[in-house]
Amino acid sequence: MTPLNPLNPLNPHILALGEAMIEFNQSTRNEPAYLQGFGGDVSNFLIAAARQGAATGFVSAVGNDQFGQLLLDLWRAENVDTSAVRVDQHAPTGVYFVSHGESGHRFDYLRAGSAASRYAPSDVPLDLIANAKVVHLSGISLAISVSACDAAFAAIDHARRHGVKVSFDTNLRLKLWPLARARAVMLEAIRATDICLPSYDDVTVLTGHDDKDAIVDALLALGPKIVALKLGKEGAYIATPDERRVVPGRVVNAVDATGAGDCFGGAFIARIVAGDDPFTAARYANVAAALSTRGFGAVAPIPDRATVERALGE
Repeated sequence: MTPLNPLNPLNPHILALGEAMIEFNQSTRNEPAYLQGFGGDVSNFLIAAARQGAATGFVSAVGNDQFGQLLLDLWRAENVDTSAVRVDQHAPTGVYFVSHGESGHRFDYLRAGSAASRYAPSDVPLDLIANAKVVHLSGISLAISVSACDAAFAAIDHARRHGVKVSFDTNLRLKLWPLARARAVMLEAIRATDICLPSYDDVTVLTGHDDKDAIVDALLALGPKIVALKLGKEGAYIATPDERRVVPGRVVNAVDATGAGDCFGGAFIARIVAGDDPFTAARYANVAAALSTRGFGAVAPIPDRATVERALGE
């Protein structure tokens, strides 16, 4: 397997833009106690990439509060560069609560006016982006506010001007914005994307197609050179302009699929940066994502590179 470049926190090869939050997860259905954790799709993505050995950096903002410090401590412990994380003195770090009832999980968000939602084009670290290999964003990166959306497109434009690849994960969240706006903005982002990482449920809504070939045809026609359509436990449908095939998933005793798609994306991009072709990268990422479902939460169960390589050899 092609080795990754050595970690260089002063020049992250993979940058991601978006919001991370503090999670409070109800410990049991009948108790008002909550366990503190971490959430945020691009944060999960970066931690997954970093655990595979990639040099990563986060582009975001947190509040000048205890929650913001917890996130900064998390990223530094995970070797995710935080030099482009702005500390906002006037806005809080976003939080959300997970409760459990008869109908399943319920998510309640306190993110309106958060530090990350106040991120603006003038905050974008142009030098870091110009020297990266991949800049990653998601639908949530675009949805949290107008200024954050503008910042995301400024980062995309700057990356493309400097030959830096753009990676995009759909992560459609209709609680954040109406479908018509989400579709228009996200399809425009995909037009400027080199590597598209859609989830099947998201992209059927965005494209109006439910056949995987029709889906990847529509996405490739917009401009990406690689589409990795995530199919859950079935694996991923990898498509380029010249070739396409399903890369099967790994069967494990899954207990919690939270963040598995983010883990797939981080591992996939880490291997692309290392020089793997997309089919080889998907095989690796499928195993990483499957292993991440064997524990609870989005961050703790993400496997490191040695664990994934052992599983690949089994």
